[in-house]
Amino acid sequence: MVIGETEKPDHVRVLENIRLPVRLGADAFTLGRLSEATIQKAVEAFLFFRKAADAMGVSAIRAVATSAMRESANSDILIDRILRATGIEIEIISGEEEAELIHLAVSHAVDLGEKRAVLIDIGGGSVEVTISEDGQILSTESYNMGTVRLLNKLDQQNDTVSARRPFHLLVREYAEAARRRIERDIGSRKIHLCIGTGGNVEELGRLRSKLFERSDKAISLGELQDLIEKLSKLTVEQRIRKYELRPDRADVILPAAIVLQIIAREARVHQILIPKVGLKDGVLHQMARIMGGQKFLDRKQVWQSALGMGEKYQYDARHAHLTARLAAQLFDQTLPLHNLNDEERLLLEVASLLHDIGHFISTIDHEKHSYYVLKAHRLIGLNDRQQAIVANLAYYHRKHTPSLDEEHFRILSPKDRLTVLRLEALLRLADSMDVSHTGRVHSVSMQHTAQGWRLSLHGEGDFMLERWALQKRKALFEEVYGVKLEIR
Repeated sequence: MVIGETEKPDHVRVLENIRLPVRLGADAFTLGRLSEATIQKAVEAFLFFRKAADAMGVSAIRAVATSAMRESANSDILIDRILRATGIEIEIISGEEEAELIHLAVSHAVDLGEKRAVLIDIGGGSVEVTISEDGQILSTESYNMGTVRLLNKLDQQNDTVSARRPFHLLVREYAEAARRRIERDIGSRKIHLCIGTGGNVEELGRLRSKLFERSDKAISLGELQDLIEKLSKLTVEQRIRKYELRPDRADVILPAAIVLQIIAREARVHQILIPKVGLKDGVLHQMARIMGGQKFLDRKQVWQSALGMGEKYQYDARHAHLTARLAAQLFDQTLPLHNLNDEERLLLEVASLLHDIGHFISTIDHEKHSYYVLKAHRLIGLNDRQQAIVANLAYYHRKHTPSLDEEHFRILSPKDRLTVLRLEALLRLADSMDVSHTGRVHSVSMQHTAQGWRLSLHGEGDFMLERWALQKRKALFEEVYGVKLEIR
């Protein structure tokens, strides 16, 4: 738990930092559910947090859960028990949001401007690897090789294999598949900064300071290799005595060091910075922004993430960008009709950019595949509600009419369903204007007339095919907005 005081909208002064080891993952990654004893320990920890918050006059609390709670079959029971006991409601966040919040914390501690960076967050259940450029996230991947997960999985495995296979070698073997994926993601990019976060990474910094008498805010690959060799020769009890490690750190510090080394080597860096911030600091900074009245929707970050997804699924970039630009023009010119804001405009642009990515899977019913991709892979910078709107826009861009008969549309709030309808009417028109994917239409103008609205195309050619497509697909616009649309 971290308690902070807001001094200005984007700055927080930390007042208190409390850590209580419960280790949910010890159950989650072996049993698939939380035991009663673990649930009791978690409730007791939150009772302590509640008292600390009340004693310091805390006015707002946000509690987030990550990998272990995402995987526990009975996580809802723990959420309910803690809520009833303390009034604190736990929110289970995705791996992508976890990485986004850690990136936010790091950006307040390290200058990421005009640099390409790799952020490595080593948690108990997962490792998040984020590639950032000029302060914006390019991509983030989550790997199931967190320290508690490795400890439980490989310690059990070690009971059945030859004693000639030491634990640190098992860790390396297990991490090999993830290493190949990381190599693919980083590719030939030159990495300027490598940044490590998480309690175990901070502990490695402390060990560096203790053993090599250097700053605990960084560690070189050579020093990391020395630490791995020293730790692998000691039992957990020997590490506790020799290096004054807490028991809940002594057993997981070795797999953490090995995983950090593997990823840093793939990034081709010589040193890992340790800024001593993490997920909780990112949550705190985000809360400060929201409480300061800032809307937490970073257009540049969302657009960068959308571009990355488009490239990953081999979209037709020229058609995608043209459709997004035409959709934005339609949005701006029909503001009196829909009365939506900049947030909805960005959602329309992103959906327009990505509406065809389902072709990567299959051309047949590609709109359904676009929806599945957008539901499975969150765009950095969007919350679940915004992502659902974008996914629905992609699903309905072609031929299906938004309907309550389909669950993914029905589960949206009435307000969001109306937003989808209003934006979808514009997306269909924008997509129709480049139906041939030849880019003949350069811009569009919409004018209010005595009879309704008039759409005029500007560009090259006679637009015969484009006008035919618009006539065919203008029905939703006329139905949603209750006006006649003339195509010129």
